[in-house]
Amino acid sequence: MNQRLNSSWWALRIGFGVAPFLAGLDKFFNLLTNWKAYLNPLALRIIPVAPETFLHAIGVVEMIVGLAILTRWTRLGSYVASLWLVCIALNLVAMGAFFDIAVRDVLLALAAFTLARLTEVRQASTASSSTQSQALLVQLGTAPRLTRRLEQAAARL
Repeated sequence: MNQRLNSSWWALRIGFGVAPFLAGLDKFFNLLTNWKAYLNPLALRIIPVAPETFLHAIGVVEMIVGLAILTRWTRLGSYVASLWLVCIALNLVAMGAFFDIAVRDVLLALAAFTLARLTEVRQASTASSSTQSQALLVQLGTAPRLTRRLEQAAARL
């Protein structure tokens, strides 16, 4: 993969790994904001648990998604983050409030989708170079065996 694309991939990966994890963790502490303000009143009537419990569950999901992006499940975590952000934006629009945050979340969803696609390209590039390396190793491994066989044949003569 091109080095410039690789550095972009790392920036997106770290950003989309750390931010959801910290936002999820903050659902337990409310240091960044009052998360209950972003809950749709309609959703509060439907969910069978207290708003704090619901936010804690959301926080756990966000932390899992962040960790997935930071580990070997970057592609899957990025697709989940993208879908999650679109759902948050739809929730905010349905509330008729926080339109600025809804627009920001749609843009973040596009960036998370981009991370997922870059991860696919990166994995394909890594697999391709790995296959080429294996072919070269097979070729290099064959040369000493062939040399030994020629030496053995020459010794018999």
